[in-house]
Amino acid sequence: MIKNYLKIAFRNLSRYKFNSFINLFGLTIGFTCCLLILVFITNELSFDKYNRNADRIYRVTRKFTSPEGKQWLNLGTVAPPFGPLLQNDFPDIEKITRLLPIGTTPLRYEEKIFNEEKAFYADENLFSVFNVSVIKGDPRRALNDPFCVMLSEGIAKKYFGNEDPVNKVIRQNNTTNYKVTGIYKAFPSNSHIHPEILFSFNTLRDSTVYGENNLKTNWGNNSFFTYLLLPANYPADKIAAEFPSFIDKHMPVESGQGIKASGTTSLSLQKLTDIHLRSHMDYEAEENGDINRVYIFSAIALFILLIACINYMNLSTARSVLRAKEIGIRKVVGAERKEIIFQFLSESIMVTSIALLFSLVFAWLAIPWLNDISGQQLSLALISNWKMILLLVAIPFIVGIISGLYPAFFMSSFQPVKVLKGLMRVQAGNISFRQVLVVTQFSISIILIIATAVVFQQLNYMQRKSLGFDREHIVTLPYDGALTPQYEAFRNELLGNPAIKDAARSSRIPTGRLLDAQGAAIPVGDTVAPIKADIKMVATDYDFIPTYGIKMAAGRNFSREYKADTTSFIINEATLSVLGIKTVSDVVGKPFVYAGIKGRIIGVVQDFHFESMHEHIIPLVLLLPPPTQGFYNRLSVKIAGKDIPGGLTQLEKTWKHFLPEAPFAYTFLDEYFDILYQAENRQGTLFTTFSCLAILIACLGLFGLSAFTITQRVKEIGIRKVLGASIGNIVRMISKDFLKLVLVAAVIAFPVAWYAMHKWLEDFAYRVGISWWIFGAAAIIAFLIALLTISFQAIKAAIANPVKSLRTE
Repeated sequence: MIKNYLKIAFRNLSRYKFNSFINLFGLTIGFTCCLLILVFITNELSFDKYNRNADRIYRVTRKFTSPEGKQWLNLGTVAPPFGPLLQNDFPDIEKITRLLPIGTTPLRYEEKIFNEEKAFYADENLFSVFNVSVIKGDPRRALNDPFCVMLSEGIAKKYFGNEDPVNKVIRQNNTTNYKVTGIYKAFPSNSHIHPEILFSFNTLRDSTVYGENNLKTNWGNNSFFTYLLLPANYPADKIAAEFPSFIDKHMPVESGQGIKASGTTSLSLQKLTDIHLRSHMDYEAEENGDINRVYIFSAIALFILLIACINYMNLSTARSVLRAKEIGIRKVVGAERKEIIFQFLSESIMVTSIALLFSLVFAWLAIPWLNDISGQQLSLALISNWKMILLLVAIPFIVGIISGLYPAFFMSSFQPVKVLKGLMRVQAGNISFRQVLVVTQFSISIILIIATAVVFQQLNYMQRKSLGFDREHIVTLPYDGALTPQYEAFRNELLGNPAIKDAARSSRIPTGRLLDAQGAAIPVGDTVAPIKADIKMVATDYDFIPTYGIKMAAGRNFSREYKADTTSFIINEATLSVLGIKTVSDVVGKPFVYAGIKGRIIGVVQDFHFESMHEHIIPLVLLLPPPTQGFYNRLSVKIAGKDIPGGLTQLEKTWKHFLPEAPFAYTFLDEYFDILYQAENRQGTLFTTFSCLAILIACLGLFGLSAFTITQRVKEIGIRKVLGASIGNIVRMISKDFLKLVLVAAVIAFPVAWYAMHKWLEDFAYRVGISWWIFGAAAIIAFLIALLTISFQAIKAAIANPVKSLRTE
């Protein structure tokens, strides 16, 4: 019997080729989208689970809170003393490991010299906590001694080629030699951190920057990623509950570094497997994902699959009239209703199975596109485990039964006498159900259209909104401390070429996060009144403000002509409110204390967006640091827009003249802005793609319903034509009922879309309003698409010869 069902199914597929094609096409596109989203979601949910002890590893995080209870800083890193003290006070902890990111650092072997971005100091416990394969060297001893380094396979190949790197020496920052003691496989792509160079942590004990004492007493340098390995099934909350008393025991009440002077601090434990999707700290090792994005794309996958199922229902019922006599004859010769239902369900399962096979091929072809959009290394291998294979095997049965159930019950209900006499009529209730299906399809499509429009409107707003500074033609480079003694000569040589407009140094550059803060106060008589607010700082030189074209609201910029400017400050307008001053002119010349430095405020800059538009403009102070303290991390060079190649040539020539041992590697500031909103850009692209596909599949469903309805009204159309109805009259008559469905879909979609996008926009401190015209435009687009889809069938019916449809009467 099953063999007979399949034979009939194949005959019907080949007999009604056009209907079969659009049916398979709709399901295939729907499955392909779902498979691609499934690959993406599976990868997102797999982060850090490659570690055998992933459920036992926790990261220590640190939060700072103002006296009023407002959180002003939340870090995925902690100060260096915490690691050893935690190990000492909590003996249940099996292992503790620490990583200190170095930032951009030059690395050299013989004539090969490169800037490396993923270099860390790591302690000897790293490979006992994280499961990373060590190819050469002893993972338990390779990082024990000072001035040792381990390299990833890729970095080893980059510097040493086919040579054996072990025991060879590489030079960091042209100052320190390190012996290579091991090679390890790169951390997996689904890791929240990807160190490629691991310098031995014990080197820091001998460094001039840290030193043994500094590592034990510096509570203000919160740069150390600290991970705990707990015993199996150990309640992490037990340790976390003791953190307050632990802090009170070890930390000084006043450290002189702004630790408790401006608020309180607390520690927390964060599961390793929660970092990628559920951690949005102010400082992370790398850009994380977002669990909300997983939920959004899961919903989109379900929506598209639902639309594909509805599409199949509509196309199957539209074809029901063509198979009415087949059903009637089957019933006459003794077929029971359950057998006919089983027949149509088996056909549905077969069609969905064929569609799934096609979709696997299409998904494989589309994976490179998805990798470009997501910036990840995805493959269908992610869904090749037994659980996913079981799901894929079950999908044709689940989707086939869901999408085929209604057509099966509908067609099995035909009365053989009426069918064989040509008297079959469809009840209004059945039409209403199919109308509900089409309304559902177009509601989802309109929601996706509105979401896409709002995403792109927000992206356009972020790109066009004035930032308060000029980001055009600015090149940034890592600042090399060796340049400090000869910086003025370096800058003068740069400016000797008209292609270079200006150059400046700073601790951070726009697009970075403002994380540095020290205690601020205002002298009142013989006392100092602390400011109960967080004021961030950026160390700059005399030329930072003009290089970035930041406008002064009052006062003046730092000047080389005034020696007192080394203890002077420039604030932004946002700082006025926390100082309790209403007008910018009143603050210039006021005494001010910051980071223990007593001086005066000499200027106020207009507010500018240092961080992304996800963040509010916050109080900020610019200061001139002592040149010997190494505050500067970035060099910014403003190039004349008319001669960018000439400017870059001059910059490279000057760089190599003053820093022959340092690699020349630059980045345009615009590239950092692109990275800043990369997630939103990718989301917009995916929204657009899936919206178009959802609309396409919805049109196929509408095509099916219009074909079904026109088939039922073919004699009515013939009679109207005989009585003088024009083609336009008939097209309007047929179209208006369907266009009403689109209108109903829009009414349902509008509030859902508004709520969803309102919640999405809440993530931006500076955002667009949701304009009314977006809803109107979405409805018009859906209306026009529906009209074009219906018109094809309506015009075909209207121009048909009425004699053919009426000759049986």
